[in-house]
Amino acid sequence: MQHYKYTTQGTCSRQITFGLEGEKIYDVKFSGGCPGNTLAISKLLEGMEAKRVIEILKGNQCGVRGTSCADQLAIAVEKALDDH
Repeated sequence: MQHYKYTTQGTCSRQITFGLEGEKIYDVKFSGGCPGNTLAISKLLEGMEAKRVIEILKGNQCGVRGTSCADQLAIAVEKALDDH
C-alpha cells in the first residue's frame, strides 16, 4: 500500500493522510477540521475506488471558502493517482 500526505489549503483541516492499494482508498485521516464530518467521510470511503471518491467529493464547498475538507481530499487523491 502506498501512503500519501497532503497539506490542505483553505480549510480547517491542516493535513490529510491516506493509503492507496491499487485503485482503492484506505485509512483516510484528517488533522483538524470538524471531527464528526471528517470521521464520517473516512468511514464511508474505506475501500472505495479512488476515481469514485474524486467524482463524489470534488467541488464540494464549505461556506464561502471555495473548497472543503472533502474537496481537498478529492484534490489529494487526484494528485496521488497522477503520481502513481
